[in-house]
Amino acid sequence: MGHAGAAAAAVRYLRSVPGARPVEALPRPELRCVRADERAPVDPTEFRRVLGNFATGVTVITAPAAEGEPSPAGFACQSFSSLSLDPPLVCFMVGRTSATWPRIARAGVFCVNVLGAGQGELCRAFAVSGADKFTGVPYDAAPVSGSPRLADAAAWIDCTVHAVHTGGDHLIVVGRVTALGAADDPDRAPLLFHRGRFL
Repeated sequence: MGHAGAAAAAVRYLRSVPGARPVEALPRPELRCVRADERAPVDPTEFRRVLGNFATGVTVITAPAAEGEPSPAGFACQSFSSLSLDPPLVCFMVGRTSATWPRIARAGVFCVNVLGAGQGELCRAFAVSGADKFTGVPYDAAPVSGSPRLADAAAWIDCTVHAVHTGGDHLIVVGRVTALGAADDPDRAPLLFHRGRFL
């Protein structure tokens, strides 16, 4: 039946119960950014401190150089997640003030490089702003997008930009997966970030 069919059946049932109030769908939530005149309900420093207790994996998002650009684009990203199996979708979040995101958006494609244990320095290299982050970094081209696929990454996911949504001071970028792969070592530990440091 699926979720939609089950929901429709539930509404039909509730409408048929004698004396029951009419069942109507709830309005869709308004999708918007936080306005400048809206005060944050929590202190940003405390928000960061508390959420730092949630350990995350670490990725580097890369894209090929667009026409006229001297090098590929890339940045370190902890806010990454799988999203959908059918169709295969992933997502990452990027700050709206990021200088790298416009370059990825122009390319229209990207590769998620999942970092493994021992790649903390590689992550730090891609966390800086304004430098050529690919200097001395070995990589080849991902098979569909041509985005940099970093050598020795634990896994890689080649994507096209599927959708972009606003999320406060960040953008939520949804990618449709076109190819992917993982390292041959199934026992390799991931690179994790927890309370401001790598594990």
